[in-house]
Amino acid sequence: MNNFILVHKKKLIVVFAFLSGAVLASIINFSSLKKLDLQYQSDFKRAYRVFAIDIPNNLNFAGEQVPIKNFEVRENIDREFLINTYWQTQSILFLKRSNRWFKVIEPILKQNNIPNDFKYVALIESGLTNATSNAGAVGFWQFMEPTAKQFGLEINEEIDERYNVEKSTVAACKFFNDAYQIYHNWTMVAAAYNMGSNGLNKQVDIQKVSNYYDLLLNTETSRYVFRILAAKEIMGNPKKYGFYIRKSDLYPVIPTHNIAIDSSIADFTEFAIKYELNYKVLKIFNPWLRKQNLTNKERKKYSIKIPNKGFDNYDYLLNNYAETQLEQKEDSLKFYSLKDSISN
Repeated sequence: MNNFILVHKKKLIVVFAFLSGAVLASIINFSSLKKLDLQYQSDFKRAYRVFAIDIPNNLNFAGEQVPIKNFEVRENIDREFLINTYWQTQSILFLKRSNRWFKVIEPILKQNNIPNDFKYVALIESGLTNATSNAGAVGFWQFMEPTAKQFGLEINEEIDERYNVEKSTVAACKFFNDAYQIYHNWTMVAAAYNMGSNGLNKQVDIQKVSNYYDLLLNTETSRYVFRILAAKEIMGNPKKYGFYIRKSDLYPVIPTHNIAIDSSIADFTEFAIKYELNYKVLKIFNPWLRKQNLTNKERKKYSIKIPNKGFDNYDYLLNNYAETQLEQKEDSLKFYSLKDSISN
């Protein structure tokens, strides 16, 4: 009996010691966590900062001055500056993509006498991707099908030139030039591109003002030019707004050459293999080709874009930045103009 009591006493002592140790460990652990929490709070208070944005006093779109002293204008632009500065993922992607695609778009704008600032219209419309909206607008310039056809883009089961950056940029230039003949004001042209000329004209007639900054428009168009202005300023001065992007971070231009065709193509997989590519790569560079084949009964002329050798080596592309920049600029200037037929 005494042995039984002795054994149980020893067990109780062991259990008590274990529990005491656990409680002590918990106290020590809690104390450590509390110290860490206090340190975190101290560091947070000392280091964490979020700043309001200084709005530049001199902003313009296509050389047209923004009335920044107007309270409503200033507060609208402030909103877009804050969104674009603190939505860092979007703005960094804009900076990265613009390095590749602005080099394609800028020469076409220049060739067709459109102010360079209109490249930001494509940026705001699509983020420089071949996006498709819920309403059915497609491509970098977000053309609806009737408008795209009106300005010369081919759309059928096999081809959709809204996905062709060069040709859709030419079509956008046609719209801009036509709209400028109506408004004689580039800011209103940008608004018309978003809202449609008919809708904008209706509001001009109702409100009896023809200045974008004086018009009460729908929410999207009311923000439209301000979004462009914020993107232009931040992307033109990224370090000023906290974006430190190395040249090696930017998406490089990928040099290509064009293969002219005026016949049908039975199988684009076989066509790609002929040029040492696969089907996926061929479609990445020619998203306007919508099917596996091209019938082309009318024997129309098309240019299929083929990436130059080395395109699949990112280091090579980065190291040849200056050379590829020049090639893209010359190619765009040479082949795309409003003076040319858009189907050529």
